[in-house]
Amino acid sequence: MPRQCLVCGRTLGLHERHLCIWCASDLPFTYYWEQAHNTMANKFNGVLEKFREEGEAMEYSYATALLFYHGENPYKEIPRAVKYHYNISAGRFFASLLGRYMAGARQFRDVDAVIPVPLHWLRRRRRGYNQAEVIAGAIARELGARLLPKALVRRRSTGTQTRLDAASRLRNVRDVFRVRRLPEGLRHVLIVDDTFTTGATLAACYLALRPALGPSVRISVATLSVVDSW
Repeated sequence: MPRQCLVCGRTLGLHERHLCIWCASDLPFTYYWEQAHNTMANKFNGVLEKFREEGEAMEYSYATALLFYHGENPYKEIPRAVKYHYNISAGRFFASLLGRYMAGARQFRDVDAVIPVPLHWLRRRRRGYNQAEVIAGAIARELGARLLPKALVRRRSTGTQTRLDAASRLRNVRDVFRVRRLPEGLRHVLIVDDTFTTGATLAACYLALRPALGPSVRISVATLSVVDSW
């Protein structure tokens, strides 16, 4: 079968990878890696603020994504191909691109561990892989950081969250994750998922990790795409 562009379906040339030159030239980059304070990070920190105890200090968490995701935008096929169509090669390709951009950003240069959002073991067995782990592995390589795929475990399956609103997503994933294994001496941990929608899943991972890591370790987040809805 000829290789096809993930976005427009054109047959790819010999030196084209995953996208044709026309689609590659118009990628909807967020450029959030260039902004320590950006819309995605502000939204994520806003979710965390709901769980902050009165008087508790909370360090601002950095956040970035490679691409904007919108239902009417054909570029949504990139994260969908990684998540639903077993396109691991595309996941590594675009995650490596994000990782290279992050490696050049001041706020991400000191990341020393990358933790993917875990799937429940039943869903992982059905799917055959964890797309967040694919993305996290490529980012970790570009940052020269350790990949910790077993740092978190998902206690129960939460089902799909695509039709839930922000409040329902947060209730659905609260207390779902448990810390299983963490090395000592970490300074900056990056949690990775495929898509940032409301930030609920990433916030649940953050809340599980924070007591185990202690207040001195910074926790940031990164995703392949971010839903462009605010």
